[in-house]
Amino acid sequence: MSSATPRTSRVRPLPVSGLLRLGRPSEIWFKPALSVVAAVAPPNLTLLALGRLDLAAYTMAGALCALYGHSRPYAARARTLALVVLGMLGGLAVALLAASLTTDAVVLVTVGALLAAVQKVLCDATRIGPPGNVIFTFISSASLFVPQTLGQVPGHLALAAAGGAWSWIVCMAPGLLRPHGPERRATAHALSATAAFNETGTDAARAGAAAAVHTAWQSLLSTGARSAPRRALERLVVRAEVALAAPADSDPERLRVWARALRGTGPVPQPDDLGEAADELLGGEAELDSLAPPLHRRLGPLGPLALRTAIGCALAGYASLAFGVGRPYWALVTAASLYQANVTLTWSRGVQRVVGNLAGVLLFAAIAPLAHQSRLSLVLCGLALNFGAEALIGRNYWLGSVCVTPMALLITEFAHYQEPGTLMADRVLDTLVGALLGFVAAVAVTNRRAGDRIENALADLERARVHAAGVVAAEHPEPGALETARRGLAAAVVDLRAVADAAAGEWWQRALPQERVLRAEQAGHRTLAATVRRQGLHTAEGARA
Repeated sequence: MSSATPRTSRVRPLPVSGLLRLGRPSEIWFKPALSVVAAVAPPNLTLLALGRLDLAAYTMAGALCALYGHSRPYAARARTLALVVLGMLGGLAVALLAASLTTDAVVLVTVGALLAAVQKVLCDATRIGPPGNVIFTFISSASLFVPQTLGQVPGHLALAAAGGAWSWIVCMAPGLLRPHGPERRATAHALSATAAFNETGTDAARAGAAAAVHTAWQSLLSTGARSAPRRALERLVVRAEVALAAPADSDPERLRVWARALRGTGPVPQPDDLGEAADELLGGEAELDSLAPPLHRRLGPLGPLALRTAIGCALAGYASLAFGVGRPYWALVTAASLYQANVTLTWSRGVQRVVGNLAGVLLFAAIAPLAHQSRLSLVLCGLALNFGAEALIGRNYWLGSVCVTPMALLITEFAHYQEPGTLMADRVLDTLVGALLGFVAAVAVTNRRAGDRIENALADLERARVHAAGVVAAEHPEPGALETARRGLAAAVVDLRAVADAAAGEWWQRALPQERVLRAEQAGHRTLAATVRRQGLHTAEGARA
C-alpha cells in the first residue's frame, strides 16, 4: 500500500454550534486572577497617590507579566517569567521608539502588525502558554499611539521594568508555602487522565492520557534538584504510565485516590515500590532535554501563521484608520488575538471575541458612571475587571472578554477622562473590523505545510518506535537507554497527535492520512507497552492489582 498522502483538496465546514458553551474552570483559575491583582494594585495605587496615574500604562506593562507561568514548577517559572519580562520590555521599547520618531498612523500600524507577528510566532515556538501573545500585542500596540518623545522612553521603560520585577516576586511568592504545587498538579492530572482512559478505552482518552503523562514528566524534569517529594511524584507518574500501557491490570479508582491526595496539601502518596525497574526510570533524565527540537526548527512551520498575523493586523489597522478611528490599536489587537493553530480554531476564537467584546462594551456602559466617581473608583473598577477576566476566561474565551473590554477602556482613561459614547463606538467598530479582516487573512493565507508536517511527524514517530523496539530487544541495553527511548517515543506519539489535530482544522487542505496516523499511534503505544514490560514495571504493577 502506498504511503503517499492523497493530493485531493477539500473545503472543511466551519463550526457554528457550541462556540459559546461554558466549560469547567481551570483547577488554578484563582492563581492568575489573584496574581494579576497583586501585581497591578500596588503600582497603580502608588501612582494615584503621587498624582501620576497617567504613567500606570507603563507599570501595567510589567505587572501583566504576572499572568504567565502558573502551571510551571518554580525553578522553571523563575526562568520563564524573566524571559516574559524581557520580551515585554523589548516589544514596549520598539513601540515607544516608533511613537517618538513618527506620528504617521500608517507607519505605526505597520510596525504594530510586524511586532504582532513576531510576538505570535515566538510565543508559539517557545510554548509559553496562556495568555500567549495577546498581552504582548495589547501593550505594544496601545503604546504605539501614546504621544512620546525620545527623552521619555528610558523612564517609561524603567517603570515597566519595575512592574515586571514586582510581578516576578508576586508569582514566585507562593513557592514559599507550597514549593511543589505545580508538579503535584501535573502529576494529579496524569493520574486522572489515565484513570479516565482505563474506564473508557477510547482513542481520544488514550491520546489525552499520553499527553498528560508526557507533560507531567516535563514538569518534573524542570524542577531542578531531585528532592524526596519529587522522587515520590516520579513514582506516581510511572504508575500512570503503567496503567496507560496495561489498562486491564490497573485500578482507576486507586489512581483517582492518589490524584485527589496530590491536589491537597498533605504529603505525597507513597505507592508500593516498583523494585529495581524504578531506579532505571531516572537514567534517561539528562538525555530528555535533547528530545525537544531547537527553537529554529519550531519557528519554521510557523511561517504561515506569522504571515496571517502580519497581514491580518495590518489590514485591520488600515481599515480602522480609513473609518476615522484615531488610535486603531484595538482593531490590531482583535486581529492578533484570533490566530490559533488552524483556521477552524481561528474562526471559533473570532466568534468568541466578537460576542465577548460587544457584551463588554455594554458592561462598560453600565459601570462607567461608577468608575467616573473618582480616580480611586477608576482604579478599583479596573482591578475588579482584571480579576474577573482571569477568573472567567478559562470557562470560555468570550466570557473573559466581557471583562477585558471594559478594563481596556478604563485604562485609556487613566491619563484623562474620555467621552464614553465615543470610546464605545470606536471599540465596537474596531472589534468588527479586526475580527472580519483578521479572519479574511487567515482564509487567504493557506497553510499547505500542514500535510507535510504530518508526514514528518509520522517519520519521527517511526524512527522513535524502531529505536525503542531495538533497545527492548537488546539483551543488555546501555544504562538508561530503555528509559530514554521510552520517553522519546512517548514524546513522538504526543507530537503526532498535536500535528494531526492542527492540520485537521485547516479549511482548505489535501486529504489527510487519518488511517496512517491512527495505525502509527497504535503501533507506538504497543511499543511503549513493550518497554514497560521490558523494564519489569508491568509485572510489578500486575502483581499488586
